Amino acid sequence: MPIALNLFLLIIGFVLLVQSANVFVDASVGIARYLKVPTLVIGLTVVAMGTSAPELVISISAALGGNSSLAIANAVGSNLFNLLFIVGFCAMLYPISVQTARISRDYWVSVAATVALLILIYTFAGSAIPRFGGFMFLTGFATYMFVVVRSAMKNRVEEETDDTEQKPLWKNIVIAIISVALIMGAGQLTVMSAIDIAEFLGVSERIIGLTIISIGTSLPELVTTIIACRKKEGEFAIGFIIGSGIFNLMFVLGIAGAIIPLDVEPSALFDIAVLMIGTLAFFLYAKSGQKLVRVEGLLMVLMYAGYMSFVLLM
Repeated sequence: MPIALNLFLLIIGFVLLVQSANVFVDASVGIARYLKVPTLVIGLTVVAMGTSAPELVISISAALGGNSSLAIANAVGSNLFNLLFIVGFCAMLYPISVQTARISRDYWVSVAATVALLILIYTFAGSAIPRFGGFMFLTGFATYMFVVVRSAMKNRVEEETDDTEQKPLWKNIVIAIISVALIMGAGQLTVMSAIDIAEFLGVSERIIGLTIISIGTSLPELVTTIIACRKKEGEFAIGFIIGSGIFNLMFVLGIAGAIIPLDVEPSALFDIAVLMIGTLAFFLYAKSGQKLVRVEGLLMVLMYAGYMSFVLLM
């Protein structure tokens, strides 16, 4: 396919992502308020899984195609981009208020998932993670989702809303489903175009996995987070970034690992170590003043830029 056509499709995909994500945020928040469920929980579940659908599709395809190492690069690369670049960039634009007490449980689940993956990668570096690793992640994810949903139903909250402006529940659900489908389609269109461009430029497969694919599949998270922060729904944004990270590590890698043993390149240790450092840095920044300010956002973006520079140079 001509590179000019790929560039055109890339732009079309991004425009669709922007519009679909904008509609999706509104519909999801509407559902949360109608059901009297905290928007943080909606971010951790529905939005996180919806925007992580591209990662799931690509990782499963990679596993079925025998390129299982791409599944790890995709999941870890996406989490790094989400946590360091997206959250950092949004904090630079709109300082984000974070109640660390409310995200503590979910944050530590993400830390546990990252540590578990670090141990598996260290243990099986140069070989492959057996299928039990995938089933272990899936079991952990199912347990986590059960706890989140049960907690949400026990702690339903009353919020003052203007009923004259609130859409019916069924309409918000339909809009959310359609917008998720558009986000998935636009994400795939964007990624496929980006991969074709990368291959045309002669970029290696590993770099494609850590950069083009992981960044491309994270475009829904990027757009949705920026829009959510602009609408002053910072808690929603932080919730779904954490939820998306948990989904990527525990469900996406769990499914891929259950399909086929995941090949582990020794260099993956560096990637997961950076993710661990970034995860801890995020919590420390959020805990200081219960807010991510512009300077902290800049430091997170610079951390991601330094990581990417090292990967590209090496």
